[in-house]
Amino acid sequence: MWKISGGRGRLGGWRGGAVVLAATALLAAGCGGLSGSGQPAATGGSLAAGGINLQGQTFTVGGKDFDEQLFLCKAQVQALQSVGATVNDRCGIQGSAAARAALTSGQVDMYWSYTGTGWITDLKQSQVIKDSRQQYEATANLDRQQNNIVWTEPTPFNNTYAIATTQQFANENNIRTTTDWANFINSGNPNATLCVEPEFAGRDDGLPNLLRTYGVTRPYNAPPAVTTLDTGVVYQATSNGNPCKFGEVFTTDGRIPGLNLVALPDDKNFFPIYNASNSIRGDVVARAPQVVDVSNEIAKRLDYNTMLSLNGQISSQGQDPAQVARTWLQQQGLIGQS
Repeated sequence: MWKISGGRGRLGGWRGGAVVLAATALLAAGCGGLSGSGQPAATGGSLAAGGINLQGQTFTVGGKDFDEQLFLCKAQVQALQSVGATVNDRCGIQGSAAARAALTSGQVDMYWSYTGTGWITDLKQSQVIKDSRQQYEATANLDRQQNNIVWTEPTPFNNTYAIATTQQFANENNIRTTTDWANFINSGNPNATLCVEPEFAGRDDGLPNLLRTYGVTRPYNAPPAVTTLDTGVVYQATSNGNPCKFGEVFTTDGRIPGLNLVALPDDKNFFPIYNASNSIRGDVVARAPQVVDVSNEIAKRLDYNTMLSLNGQISSQGQDPAQVARTWLQQQGLIGQS
């Protein structure tokens, strides 16, 4: 699943050559540093104590340029450092297409992606899979077969789309689900205004088919009912109630609790599943199999509420992603306190 840069990094429509060039230029420029934010390399912790030893191994860890991805990338960097690896930090690549091209071309060894992104966009599959585990297994098996890319165990959290509004507005209008939102539109209420990213307004898993799935019968695809805004602006505009009472959001974005928004449950399961998983080149796993264990230990601890809180520390509180990752890894005991 692609989004425009500055959102979830899932923008589509790039040509392969341009993508590789963009990734090459970005990596050549040295995006990121060796340990990030000038912090010392992580050491110790339960990963090392549990027998994971990657001394002598060097990895280049990539990642996309939005809050959640920066956290995942920085956590991966520090976790690998804690078990003795030398790590080149390439966090902050702009867009999924460039990140994927960097992986498949060998310029990075790994980056955290999403199962829906892998299945729908990277692997060009149209079959809809509504079960999280089946989505992961289908993606992992096909990407290993076609591209020798290994997907580590997925996170419990699913970062997909949702329609959101303020908690107050939801309570005042008895809106609890996406079906309730659709009924609110059909009622003709003038407050049924929506802010979305430009791409969401036309994509297959975006607004047109969402409205169709939920049985919206009133015309609802142009201003003033629908306003297109940049990703970051949608959250604040929805919180302000101006120009929209509802907004398209990502379910684990920290601005949801930070702005007192509520993401309405997708009760008809329209949106695809996007559990996070570290995608690693097969040759890297072959030379250092324990790199998978490191990623799995991170993933299993990241449920929805945990990821929402961590994202909020970055997006709402303005904390540095590398420090948020370090503190969380230390709290989990995965790396040492030094």
